[in-house]
Amino acid sequence: MLHFSRPLHLISVTVAALLLGPTQMSAQTGIMRQAAPAVAVPVVQPVPIASAPSENDAFQGYLQLLAARAHKEGVSEATIRAFTSDLTINPRVVQLDRAQPGTTTSGAIPLFTPYRRDHVDAARIARGRAKYAAVAGFTPQIEAQYGVPAKILLAIWGHETDFGGYMGDFDLARALATLAYEGRRRELFAAEFIAVLKMADQGVPRYRLKGSWAGAFGNPQFLPSMYLRLAVDGDGNGSRDIWSSAPDTLASIANYFRDAGWRPGQPWGVAATIPAGFDRSAYAEKLSAPECPRVHTRHSRWLTVGEWRNLGVEPRAPIGDNVLATLFEPDGPGTPAYLLTGNYRVILHYNCSNFYALSVGLLADEIDR
Repeated sequence: MLHFSRPLHLISVTVAALLLGPTQMSAQTGIMRQAAPAVAVPVVQPVPIASAPSENDAFQGYLQLLAARAHKEGVSEATIRAFTSDLTINPRVVQLDRAQPGTTTSGAIPLFTPYRRDHVDAARIARGRAKYAAVAGFTPQIEAQYGVPAKILLAIWGHETDFGGYMGDFDLARALATLAYEGRRRELFAAEFIAVLKMADQGVPRYRLKGSWAGAFGNPQFLPSMYLRLAVDGDGNGSRDIWSSAPDTLASIANYFRDAGWRPGQPWGVAATIPAGFDRSAYAEKLSAPECPRVHTRHSRWLTVGEWRNLGVEPRAPIGDNVLATLFEPDGPGTPAYLLTGNYRVILHYNCSNFYALSVGLLADEIDR
């Protein structure tokens, strides 16, 4: 970048004087007049004006910061060069990220029923049941090891990628570097970009490193840091293949759920019947949850199932009286109601959305029906 030490109008005068040749001042008028040139004067080219760096230049500069961080965290120089040398910003990723919903709470909450109809549909249920039968030879071992029912694992797989039907085709390194550069959630995506490089250092080929625009990939749509921490080798062949191995996929989801606090032997929740005249306001939650507060404010406070029974709220499926549960009517009073356990909150760890968690639980129940 050029820096000018004099105002541009002074530079212009100087250039003009050079072009005109030597000058002399008139004593009467004070006007600069041209004198006869003694020698030939070369033509002086206009002084270039420096322009602001392009977005790509700025992006390349930010990549150098990411590269330095990756080096500090132990990523090999060969991997850093391979993943940053030809990387460019992805405008489509920026567009998709900026189109995400805001954090305001204004506006009516949409109904769950249409969402359920689209995500717990007959075709998905049928595919889930077929997959359930296909993996029956090894899922009992996964259930025994991790304590998570196979039907929940399959519901996550079905909900995330329709059992591998679509896992995304965005280059993960480019998408994550773009999101980190954009800056809305810089630290999150910078760390995930470094995690992608660490995956490559561990031998994951680059053709595998494709996924959603937000960086999730594979059958269970893990983020790179989650893959590094929780993906497991379910079939014992020495690799953690969550792209094409059903045992690795299901065992990795089970490991995630166990890590998030899944309680073996408890359902995610059950449908419930609420008596006429039930005073919902008396059991409204008054505390704010530290995570997903907008999701949890729609739930009641926690009571045991036995206490709910004493109030006339009757579970419509087997569940122990000593299990803590919260009451939730996603579409409001008089619509289907559910008693949700702590395992429902584990599903929320996967995606902080009542609609998502409910549809996962309901799909699981349909797969196992």
